[in-house]
Amino acid sequence: MVTHLLRVPPPAAPPLTGHLPFADAPGVPDPIGITSRWLTRGGRPWFPVSGEFHYSRYPNGEWEEELLKMKAGGVTAVASYVVWIHHEEAEGRVRFDGDRDLRRFAGLCARHGLDFIPRIGPWSHAEVRNGGLPDWLLARTRAPRTDDPAYLAPVRAWFTEIGGQLRGLERANGGPIVAIQIENELYDQPGHLRTLKRLAQEAGLSAPLWTSTAWGGVRLPGEDLLPLYGGYPEAFWTEADGGWPDTCRKHFFFTHERDDEAIGADLRPARMPDSAPSADRFPWVTCELGGGMAVAYHRRPRVEAGDVGALGLTKIGCGSVWQGYYMFHGGTNPAGELTSLQESHATGYPNDLPVLTYDFQAPLGEYGQVRPSYHELRLQHLLLAEMGHRIAPMRSVLPEQSPTGQHDRDTLRWAVRTDGTSGFLFVTNHQPHEPLPDHPDTAFTVEFPHASSLSLPSTPVTVPAGAYFCWPLRLDVAGLRLEWATAQPVCTVEADGRTVLVLAAIDGIALELALDADTVASVAAPSGEITPIAGRVLVTGVRPGTDALVEVEAADGSRVGLLVLDAATARTVYRGRAWGAERLVLCEDGVVFDERRREVRLHSPAAEPSFAVLPAPETALVAEGAQAREAADGVFTRFTIEAGPLADTTATVTSVRPGGPAPAPVTGVQGRASVPADKCADAAAAEYRIDVPEDLLRNPSGVLLRLRWTGDLARAYAGEVLVADQFFSGRVWDIGLDRLPARALRAEGLRLKVLPLAPDAAVYVPGQQPGDAWREARVLDAEWVITRRWTVRTG
Repeated sequence: MVTHLLRVPPPAAPPLTGHLPFADAPGVPDPIGITSRWLTRGGRPWFPVSGEFHYSRYPNGEWEEELLKMKAGGVTAVASYVVWIHHEEAEGRVRFDGDRDLRRFAGLCARHGLDFIPRIGPWSHAEVRNGGLPDWLLARTRAPRTDDPAYLAPVRAWFTEIGGQLRGLERANGGPIVAIQIENELYDQPGHLRTLKRLAQEAGLSAPLWTSTAWGGVRLPGEDLLPLYGGYPEAFWTEADGGWPDTCRKHFFFTHERDDEAIGADLRPARMPDSAPSADRFPWVTCELGGGMAVAYHRRPRVEAGDVGALGLTKIGCGSVWQGYYMFHGGTNPAGELTSLQESHATGYPNDLPVLTYDFQAPLGEYGQVRPSYHELRLQHLLLAEMGHRIAPMRSVLPEQSPTGQHDRDTLRWAVRTDGTSGFLFVTNHQPHEPLPDHPDTAFTVEFPHASSLSLPSTPVTVPAGAYFCWPLRLDVAGLRLEWATAQPVCTVEADGRTVLVLAAIDGIALELALDADTVASVAAPSGEITPIAGRVLVTGVRPGTDALVEVEAADGSRVGLLVLDAATARTVYRGRAWGAERLVLCEDGVVFDERRREVRLHSPAAEPSFAVLPAPETALVAEGAQAREAADGVFTRFTIEAGPLADTTATVTSVRPGGPAPAPVTGVQGRASVPADKCADAAAAEYRIDVPEDLLRNPSGVLLRLRWTGDLARAYAGEVLVADQFFSGRVWDIGLDRLPARALRAEGLRLKVLPLAPDAAVYVPGQQPGDAWREARVLDAEWVITRRWTVRTG
């Protein structure tokens, strides 16, 4: 047996309060505050979850549903760049209409109880042309992003426009704006950051928190701005032949180092020495934990759901008190009126990005696709929604034996968040690219300064390769004390007169629940063994699932249930207010809770969508347009929508012309591979046609064309208009039919141009087999993926 030891030090001094120049509006019912270690809201610790969603990269008619998806995924605050060039590409013609309607977007956040964080720049980056600065502005000043008067004058006018759009949406007026970010990745101009904050305030903008990114050893203006941090599982901005960057590798270790000096390093010199903000005066707040990763022409990383989930959970274990994801929702670059609007070598930036797609492999995709990473993160966010107020004040403590360096794959990676007597134990045995080994015969001992130590579990376990999880230590649940569980706490729900704590089992680890015997009057389990031992009641041998409810009568008379779901089912859990009460909903697909309309909506590609509910509604559920049959599923009630057959999903691909030889590679900024010129690409591209069935053209909502292909880059055209693009990375290519002009598709179909990749191109494409077959320009197959939306109400 290998026992891993962690000693919790004596309690630290109370956090600093009132030392930072941030304050909420007077008289708000839930004032936001900040200490040196955590944030507060309404007088208690607050653990926000923010997700980035760029309104100007998504059709405005779909904003509301996508925001509800984000909320159902556990996001509590929506962050968005306000990208200047998207609003004022031509000087003097400022647009806040359609997909640029900032005020409407912020208002929708407010309508559905989501906070809003505008990241107002003026320079955003966001893989946008000029980092978001309009061309006309750069023609006016040789010193952008400084206090050059020629730069500040138009910035003042731009901030005034933003202030006008957001007027009345401040916290003082009941609005959703909880923070405002100034600039982005500006590492050496603290005076300019202070000037920008002043200009924004003079323009009428206000928020409890003013923030700035702080990676790369940034120099901030005193304590005027709250420093924000990030961390990504992969990076498109490094060199094609550089391998998996160590600066990404570090995020799969438990550490108290907040900075990631690599983010934005392709646009600045080496790290500034000894200039990072003091960790003793600011809480650990993040705004850019990688929800995925963009793909550049020269480097095309793939990010899997486990990479996103493991990184997020590791940061909680490290001490984060604000989980902020970039991106949480993908999008599409708007079509520029004067130029294309992506980052590119053509404007002196070091990376060529696709003209249109900004999918980012995000939990919610470019067309609203619900991806496995969405389910992984939701599992964590349910925990934070339920117990974040407990976790936020808990400090992170590292074990006696930690990894010796970033290439140590043998030492188990773990940490504890604790208040000195209780807490949560975090383990990460997952990282991308280089799998970590199993850790057999593992047990833990946590020594507390003012409470007895915990040694767990009673029987050592194997921590499987790829696992990452959090276990509770002395968790109080409605009168019951759970000493530990070898399962991850998820959330609670009231059902059948008891408080039910839902836990997620860990694949490959036997379930063990240890109850404090002094808090237990009786225990009943559906299977397994109940063993009193040394002041505890051990429950073992229970098989996780929807019927794995351990029923406890606590010593104080309260009734508690411990429901242990298997790992796969746990990742289908949603929690929200549905049909008049807080309920759990199990669904493999997308679910939104629309409290204003008192309905739940499912987004499912299944022929017969299915969901389970706890507690079951007192009246029958009706799915709009279909019958829903009802059956028991353990302690849940399962409903299956009799939707009827789907249309034929086969997409017919017709070869129009074969491709020619791949164009010779060319390089641009920093010697990195550049996208081939259009004339070279057109000459070498293989061309295909896909005819769209008329029934799909009449009802394109929720319809994706899913393509599997090989080559270098692919572009889709409706008529002569570019409507979608992708660089090959081994991922499928989805195209949303409802974004395409039906008239052009009826006349000419959808045209695809696919370019082969030259054998000597300095391009990183992950996971490809030896040989050149994957470099050939080919569409391998195509299908229609039809996601239908079902509205479920009580009958």
